[in-house]
Order: sequence, then structure tokens, then C-alpha cells
Amino acid sequence: MAMSDARHNSSRKTNASGEPTMVRGDGVRLSCHASGDPTQPTIVFVHGYPDTHTVWDAVIAELESDFHCVRYDIRGAGNSSRPRRTSAYRLSHLRADLAAVIDWASPEAPVHLVGHDWGSIQSWEAVTDDTLAGRIASFTSISGPCLDHAGRWLRQRGQDKRTSTAKQLRKSWYIFAFHLPLLPALAWRSLMPRIWPQVTARTEGESLATSSTLARDGAYGVKLYRANVLPRLKNPRKRHARMPVQVITPEHDAFVGPEVVDGLEQWVDDLTVTPIDAPHWAVLTDPEEIAGYCGDFIHRKSGRTTAHSTPPGEPS
Repeated sequence: MAMSDARHNSSRKTNASGEPTMVRGDGVRLSCHASGDPTQPTIVFVHGYPDTHTVWDAVIAELESDFHCVRYDIRGAGNSSRPRRTSAYRLSHLRADLAAVIDWASPEAPVHLVGHDWGSIQSWEAVTDDTLAGRIASFTSISGPCLDHAGRWLRQRGQDKRTSTAKQLRKSWYIFAFHLPLLPALAWRSLMPRIWPQVTARTEGESLATSSTLARDGAYGVKLYRANVLPRLKNPRKRHARMPVQVITPEHDAFVGPEVVDGLEQWVDDLTVTPIDAPHWAVLTDPEEIAGYCGDFIHRKSGRTTAHSTPPGEPS
């Protein structure tokens, strides 16, 4: 497979064979997949931990008749490069990777961005950074807050002594476990792939399918937490999003509480909060609903009509 340099691509591409295109990111190779009509607006989907681009398959099946749909394996996951240094997983590198994918996928027009879990966390880094101003038309966040917003939220709630702080910290116990030396990576390479179906059955209400690279994805993905969480929570920055943002909050999320949207309007100029009756991995358990909300949001903010949308002023 030939590796593409996003800076020298002049048109959007869809690999008809279904094979990934390797795009040069920030010192890594990113395995990118595109489907749908490349003449239509582009949606870039960013997966979370410990997933790969395939987590979006059912959502994209609902949207690719109306959009050019692009997803990729982030660094450390799937068929993309797996840097060994923890520092290589800092948000600044992830933001640069995403910028390269956007340049490859839609060099002449802004994209709509959809992120889940860590895909949402790293996407917040992009949508609140001036270097990508004008390249992102809208952002839909699912179960992944901006770490800087979360840091400020925790500080404020700590001062107010609200119980929501304790609830979120209990949900986030695994983050602290991931900072232990050696043990998390060893667990992912030995135990976790065997018990992952039982884990998801407990948190999601059903056993979720796993990828063939789950053990490696889990072990390398721990570096995302090690490189970013504590620095950002201890020293949160002021991060504003200027484009329309939709935050989808699954009401049965075992890892991210809906309370983290409290006060988000001070950081987002155009905010839509959408609660749904779903667990954390709603992109897998409720793909049609996720696709519907994504399509409707893009329609409302861009004036387009999609298969999931009702034009303004017409009855649904």
C-alpha cells in the first residue's frame, strides 16, 4: 500500500477495493478508510479506546448514502503505527494526526467531526485549537469530554463539594489504575481479551464484538491516559469551541457521567446537548439512533436534508 502525504493531496479519495489508504500523520502512518459519495460533505469519525475504526461501521452504514464518510485507526490502534514512547500519545500529536486525515479526506472544504470516547477527547483538542479554524464545520461529541473542561469542572465541583464529583471519580477509577507501572499493559496482553465480552455485557447490557488487535490496542492505548490525563486535569487551559457542537450523553454510561456537560456553554458558542437512553458504547448498541442524531445535527447547522432529517418548517 502506498503511503499518502496529506499535504500533497488535491482531491478526496475513496478506495473502491475497501483497502485502507495509509496517510502520513505526525510521524506515524494512519490507516484510513472512506466510503460514500466523495462529492458530498465529509464526516470524519474518530474512535475511542480500546476500539478501531470498525466501531463506526453500523453508524456509517446509515449515513454513507448522504455523506462522504471517513474513519481511521488512531495511532496505537488497529493497522496504524504504534509508537513506543508515551510522549508520542500527547494530545498535540493526536491533533496533528487528525489534521492530516482532514487534509487528505477533504482538502477543499471543512468537515463535520464525530468522536466517541477517546476519539471525542482528542477531537475536543482539535476543535478548541486555532490551527484548525475553518477546517471543522461542526462537532458531535459522544462520551468523551475535553480534558481541560473536565479539569475546570472538577475544580469547581470540588469547591462546591457537590456529590456529582464523587460520582464521576467513581466512574473513572480505571484511569487511576492505568497509571500503575507495567500492570495495565500486562493485563491487556493476557487477561483482558478473554474477559472483555463479560466486561461489556455488564456495562452495556450485551457482549460486544472485539477486534483481532484488541490486546495490542488496549496495551498501547493506556499511553493515551498516561500522556494526557493528569497534566490536563492539574493544569486545565481555557479552551473555546467556535463551531456548532452537539454533545450526546448516554444516560446509562458506566464511564462518563452526564454531569460533565454542566457549565459547558461557557466554552461553546453554539451548544446542543442530546441525552439518549443508551450505554457508553451507544455507537455499537444503538447505531441507528446515533446516526440519526448526527445526520439531523449536520442538517440543522448546514441547511442540508439527509435521510435522517426533516427540512425546517415541514412536519416530521
